[in-house]
Amino acid sequence: MSSTTFARFWRTDLTRDCFLSYVPKDDLRSLRLACKILADDVAPALFKSLEVRFSTNTFSRRARMCALDQIGHHVRHLSFVMPHSADTFLPPLLIPGTLEEAIFLYEPRIDNSRPHSSSSSSSSSAASKYGSWEMNDLLVKQYPPLFHAATNVDVFFRALSAMPGLRHLHVSCPGQLAGQRYRKDIVDYALISLRLAVEAANPAQLETLTLAPIHPLAIFYLRPQISVGSLPSSTRVWRRIKTLNVRMESFRYGRDQPSDHLKILHSYLQTLQSLENFRFEWLGDKGPCPLSLHTEPCTSRPTPLDCSQACPDSSTKSPCRPLKFRRLKAMHLSNATFDAHQASAFIMSHRKVLHEFQFNRCHLRSGSWDDALAPLTRIVGNDNWKQKQEEVMDVPIMLSPVDEKSELECVHEHLWDDVFRKSKGFQTLRKMSLKTKGLLPEQVRRLLRNARVAWA
Repeated sequence: MSSTTFARFWRTDLTRDCFLSYVPKDDLRSLRLACKILADDVAPALFKSLEVRFSTNTFSRRARMCALDQIGHHVRHLSFVMPHSADTFLPPLLIPGTLEEAIFLYEPRIDNSRPHSSSSSSSSSAASKYGSWEMNDLLVKQYPPLFHAATNVDVFFRALSAMPGLRHLHVSCPGQLAGQRYRKDIVDYALISLRLAVEAANPAQLETLTLAPIHPLAIFYLRPQISVGSLPSSTRVWRRIKTLNVRMESFRYGRDQPSDHLKILHSYLQTLQSLENFRFEWLGDKGPCPLSLHTEPCTSRPTPLDCSQACPDSSTKSPCRPLKFRRLKAMHLSNATFDAHQASAFIMSHRKVLHEFQFNRCHLRSGSWDDALAPLTRIVGNDNWKQKQEEVMDVPIMLSPVDEKSELECVHEHLWDDVFRKSKGFQTLRKMSLKTKGLLPEQVRRLLRNARVAWA
């Protein structure tokens, strides 16, 4: 290839980006160091995906943060990895000289750095990071430096602010044991700082969120509402999420088991109202359907009531409200168990927006798959879809009147609380037509010449 041909090839954005997408990262690093002109074109492909394995010095080194400021505008996909280990486990906080446990209520603050112990030199006018100097002293002496790095929201905010073009955030927290579900862990404090940093940085292009793998309690710390450090404006960023991929570690559930993890998951999904693509997979044993938790027996209140004057509906209604995704197009559920009526109700309630759904390695507790997919027969008007397991075809657009309204009656029904408002402009034209109905043409011209019609 001649130099002229190569220059023409390299200056074409489409061909150059396609070529760089197939080049290994090691070769991209070498190519970036070969020439300054090539470095400007290689940098977007080389730093498009960034993986951060959080440790004590991840965001505290000045040279590393300066490098992030230079390449951060190229980052589109950020992977935040922090596995559970023995170093992330937090023991009880004890008062010195006694065996009593100190009560620590964490309130994240963005304007402070790592605190100093009482024996070190520090400014007396500096504010306390953890509420009081006594609590600061206990935490510095008894908790490892990794904890103080995880609670330093300032460095998290600086790192996220350096990536204004972020589109995909991937959070991975593997390795939590089943016996440590309700214990304090440094990973949870890091998730709080990450969530607050994302909400403060407010990346405008962030629309994809992946939580894989994730422990059940992580949803509580990533939830923007009724969580640690949450504000009324915390949901502003998360409402723009269009794609959500979750791979959560399963846990035991049932009437005799705690249901707080399921309720937290349900409330978290309620905050993501703009979802278009949703994927959920239980890791390990099969879990319930996350989209039908309001109908799960374990999330409902206990049925027996001793008080005879109590409201009878309070013992039967679930405290969880049904999920409503007005823009959901695709739903994929893996390794779950549910009832046929749960799948049928969800498909029917989202019949106008849902284009694709897939159940992989799912088990029905009651009913059959014909019952679960019964809304398809009602929507289409026949059961021809049962003849083939999978069918792909090109369907042309048909602009013709439909005589049989009974087949598409469910399609024309309103979804949830939809209300169709009448147009003000149409009402104005209708009033004007009624006034001019019995007038002569000259009178109509005179009326329209002097009338003022407002168009909405």
